[in-house]
Amino acid sequence: MRVQKSDSCMTHRYQVFGPEGEFEPGSNQQVLRNLLGIKVLADMDELELWLLAQLYEEVLLHQLPERVLSVGDLKHWHRLWLGNVYAWAGQERSVNMSKGGFAFAAAAQIPRLLGEFERNCLALHTPCSQLSEDELVKSIAVTHVEFILIHPFREGNGRLSRLLADVMAVQADHGPLDYSAWELQKTDYINAIHAGFSGNYEPMCEFVRAAMVAGDNNLNEPA
Repeated sequence: MRVQKSDSCMTHRYQVFGPEGEFEPGSNQQVLRNLLGIKVLADMDELELWLLAQLYEEVLLHQLPERVLSVGDLKHWHRLWLGNVYAWAGQERSVNMSKGGFAFAAAAQIPRLLGEFERNCLALHTPCSQLSEDELVKSIAVTHVEFILIHPFREGNGRLSRLLADVMAVQADHGPLDYSAWELQKTDYINAIHAGFSGNYEPMCEFVRAAMVAGDNNLNEPA
């Protein structure tokens, strides 16, 4: 379950080839073509963030799946989140994507790779209720890396991968992860993804462990 890796880090804007790369007319190629006609990037960012908060409330508070997760769950969450914004929400991307010279999985390979992801990651690592803390950390790290490498959707893969990690953590009676360190150590995080590409998940395990501890601390802080 691997994509061809380049020597460059994923540090630049996405390059997309195909119809899903179309931008909203009048947006100066800053906003993807959308159902709402939004042309200002800041407005789209604000809307996506607000919708993501609603998705988190729905999934973590009202419909937490305390069972084996599936690719169908991920598609459903993506559609709940962005279905009123993009026509392709919840659908596997049909275009190839790269970032900073790093090619994510080829679009034609996504159905096969998602099938493997469901069998080899989701079916093996969820539900997480019976896992030890070390097992939980490893399960989240492996699942996160493999999902990012596939990058199955046109937009929102990073944020959806974090929701998936949070669902796994909450299944195991932990709080949602705190990703602050991931943002502050972006280059190291990217390197951890690259290490996972080569089968070394330990760097990502360290990121997950720190985010879990910080998340639990947030949960236990007095209101």
